[in-house]
This record gives sequence, C-alpha cells and structure tokens, in this order.
Amino acid sequence: MFDEETKTLDRPAADRAAVATPHATARPTWLGPVLIVGIVLAALNLRPAITSLGALFEETRTGLGMSGTVAGLITSVPALCFAVFGVTAPRLSRRFGPVAVVCAGMAAVAAGLLIRPFADGAAGFLAASALSLAGIALTNVLLPVIVKRYFPDRVGTMTGLYSMALAAGTSLAAAATVPLTDALGGSWRTGLLMWASLAVVAVLLWLPIARAARRADRAAAAAGSGASAAVRTDAGPRVARSRTAWALACYFGLQATGAYITMGWLPQIFRDAGVSASTAGVLLAVTMVMGVPLAFVIPGLAGRMRNQGAIAVTLGVFGLIGYLGLYFAPAAGAWAWALLLGVSNCAFPLVITMIGLRAKSPAGVVKLSAFAQSTGYLISIPGPLVIGTLYQHSGGWDLPLALMAGLLVPQIALGVLAGRDRTIEDECGVRD
Repeated sequence: MFDEETKTLDRPAADRAAVATPHATARPTWLGPVLIVGIVLAALNLRPAITSLGALFEETRTGLGMSGTVAGLITSVPALCFAVFGVTAPRLSRRFGPVAVVCAGMAAVAAGLLIRPFADGAAGFLAASALSLAGIALTNVLLPVIVKRYFPDRVGTMTGLYSMALAAGTSLAAAATVPLTDALGGSWRTGLLMWASLAVVAVLLWLPIARAARRADRAAAAAGSGASAAVRTDAGPRVARSRTAWALACYFGLQATGAYITMGWLPQIFRDAGVSASTAGVLLAVTMVMGVPLAFVIPGLAGRMRNQGAIAVTLGVFGLIGYLGLYFAPAAGAWAWALLLGVSNCAFPLVITMIGLRAKSPAGVVKLSAFAQSTGYLISIPGPLVIGTLYQHSGGWDLPLALMAGLLVPQIALGVLAGRDRTIEDECGVRD
C-alpha cells in the first residue's frame, strides 16, 4: 500500500493542482449549484450571436444595403474581437474578479443582441455586433478560470459540461433561426432579436452570483484566508516564456482555423460535388451536432489522463481521414466525412480542458487562457480567407483540401506538446 503522500504525488496534474488551490471561505451554500447553472447558461450564449447571423446573413446584408467589402468584414469580426478583447480579460479579472467580469460580459452580449436588429445601417450593426462579441471574448477566457477556482477537483467534468452547452447553443442557433424567423413573420430583425432573450436570462442569473462571489471574496480577504490571492493574475507566471503556453496557443489557433473553415466552406464543398443545397446544410448540422455529446465526454476523459496527447492525435487522424474522403469521394461518402470532421472539430473542448490542466492556480489559468485564446484567434483569422482565395484561383477544391489536411499535421504535433504532464508555473520557475 502507498502512503497518502505518495498517492498525492502520483495524481495527475489536475488533481495536484486541486490540492494546491485554496478554496474560498464564507461562500453561501447555494452558490455552487447556481454557479453550475450560470456556467451552462453563459456557454449557451457564446455562439448564437454568430451562428444566428450566419443563418440570416443574406437577408441581413440585403436589408442593410451592405457592400461586399463590409459583408466580408463582418464575417472576419468574430475572431478579431475574440483576440483583441480577450487580452483585456486578465486585467479586468484582477480588478473586479472573474465572476463579475463574466456577468458584465453577459450584459454586453445581451445589449448587443438587443441593439443590432434596430440598426439602420451597416456601421451601427457592426458596432452592436462588436459589443456582443466583446462580451463573448471575455467569457471565453474567464469560464476556464471560474471552473478552476470554484471546481478545482472537477475541471474535466465542468469543462465538458460547458463545452457541451456551447456546442448545443451553436447548433441550436444555426438550425432553429430560420424556422423560428419564418414562424414569427419572416423578418430578419425579429429572427436576430429573439436570441437576446437567452442572454437576458443569463444576466439575471449572473447578477446574484456576482454579488455573492464579491461578498465571499471580501470576507475571505478580511479573514486572511488567502482566497483573494486566487484572483491576483499579476502574481501568475509570465506565460510567454512557457513552451507549453505557446504550444497551446498554436494548437488553439489551428483547431479554430479548421473549425471556421468547416463552418464557412463545408456546405459549398458538398454542393460543388453535386449534393443538393438542403442536404449540404443538413450535413453541416450533422458535423456541428457531433460536438454536443463529445464536448462532454472528451474533457472528462482528458481530466483523468496525465497526458492528453493521445486524444489530440486521435482527433487529428479523424480529420485527416475526413479531408481525404472529401478529396477522393466527396459525394459518395458525404455522411461519413461529415461525421469524421465533426469528431475532429472537438479539439476545442480538448484545448479548453488542457488550459485548465496546464496551470496550477486560477492566476495561472487566467493568464494562460487569455494568452492561448487571443493568440490562437489571431492565428485563425487568415484561414477561411486563404481557403477562399485558393478555391477561387484554382477553380476547385483539390488544393484547398490538401492545405486543410496539411494543417492537421502541425496541429497534431502541437497537441502532443501541449498535452504533456507539466504546468506553466514549473516551466517559468514559479513556486506554489
């Protein structure tokens, strides 16, 4: 039999981090269960602002008289906003606490969704969309931090829960926006406005959560429990010095590139192969829906493993087979390729889980999350544009598909590096 100390040393990095992470005191008993619901609601709101617009983009573009250039700019705004506003998350978290910032982020999402359907021109619509995307960017970065802080012994499970909710929100908005718009009279403004209600519900729930968390932090700080140090992001490691942080950032960027390319171009690939427009849309929905169950399974599995590289390799291989299938027999095996690419796109919940596992403290997680996501989204911006340019100039999909498959090779290698059992604090020489 091993003694207790040996057992502790033998635990995976996530469990050792849980032992080292102090729990805040003076928290009301209701905060934990309500916070779980709040995290799910926040995750549900992280993509409808984007995918609902995608479903009604032609109607919106026509209604606002957008030029082709402005329309192209709007499709590039999400990744740019995620990168730019995500960088501000550590400073805001240090100043106000991660829970308060997520609450404000949800308020920004709701405000933007409420305002943009009433915009008279493209400029106002773009500004309102940017407001929502800024709130999404902050929440993207800080949800892993909240999970690490409030559920340190359940990082994998909680990450799986909100990743599943994020995938569900993405799929729901993509699939339901057009039918609901038709049912409500057919106006694109109404179709976009209805998603604001989901964000408003999230704000109403996060307001008491933020108040309770703030009071608990103040009480803990006054008692000298050390819990207040958990939100001090200035005390964390300098992540830019960590090879693991760079591996995570580049892995995040390549998986985001693949996801945006899939969402933007997969239906066109199928249509050019002779698949009907309606079937091509269903195939994209199948690809997206695959993320719902797997987004819960993969983080839980990753959290129980010392090294997550094997999962990164498996997801990459699924993607390679999917792209090869699209290259050689896009129509004949359409359903199989859609399923395989749906599995491959589940690299997102994996990388979010690894962000929580590769840092010991909430201070480290908030810095790592901001660095990996902001850098990663910057990396992802050119991908869909490059694929579109290659498609236009080559006159087919052979060259774009070869590039898409080729990008999976460095993605797999980076996933192996990011999945190693180590923390950024160890690499940067930061002691517990």
